[in-house]
Amino acid sequence: MSVMGVFFIFVGSVAVLWLWREGVMDSHWLQEGEISAYRGGGGRAPKAAKAGLTIFLAVALCLFSLMSAAFFMRMESTDWQSPPLPRILWFNTAVLIASSIALQFAQSAAKGRAFVPMRKALAAGGAMSVLFLLGQLWAWRELVAGGFYASQNPANAFFFLLTGAHALHLAGGLFALFRSLARSSGADEATAETVELCALYWHFLLGVWLLLFALLVGWADNLGVICRRLLS
Repeated sequence: MSVMGVFFIFVGSVAVLWLWREGVMDSHWLQEGEISAYRGGGGRAPKAAKAGLTIFLAVALCLFSLMSAAFFMRMESTDWQSPPLPRILWFNTAVLIASSIALQFAQSAAKGRAFVPMRKALAAGGAMSVLFLLGQLWAWRELVAGGFYASQNPANAFFFLLTGAHALHLAGGLFALFRSLARSSGADEATAETVELCALYWHFLLGVWLLLFALLVGWADNLGVICRRLLS
């Protein structure tokens, strides 16, 4: 079995174990009368939104892992010519870090029922995320203006593929964030749970971007050598 196969089994096992710990297998909808206590759930039924987000993140992690593995394998070819790294990517990275920090502040404010600071932190995190996406568009425009097209060589194609896939995931998260912000009427428990999910998603996207950024900069070249030897 390949190393990537073992990795996917590991990710799937973690997701299944987490869902089992949350009590998703207890079939509470089949029980009559008072719902019994759930394993590890503090007596509460598992939240469908959190369980669904966990499964989605596991699938997204596998997707980015596959693309990273293909990146490592393809960069060994003779036609691989890495494009110049747009300097704005450094700024974009700092902006996304700040956005993740803002979402963490929003989560803490929501737990403390501080509605006004929560909304301000959410708005700041969303605004910085939009700025990140605009910065990514600027980076793509800079490469295209310099004649580095996706069809020119595989390195260019992987740059647009990796950054584009990450941008699509962030854009989807922004839609959910602004929708939640518009519908939130107060710092109640439901709002706190929604903000918690947004913060978790943003932390995940930040972690993925830092790994992708390391690939694009070239910091992971030694790791690529190891991965190619394991995957070959």
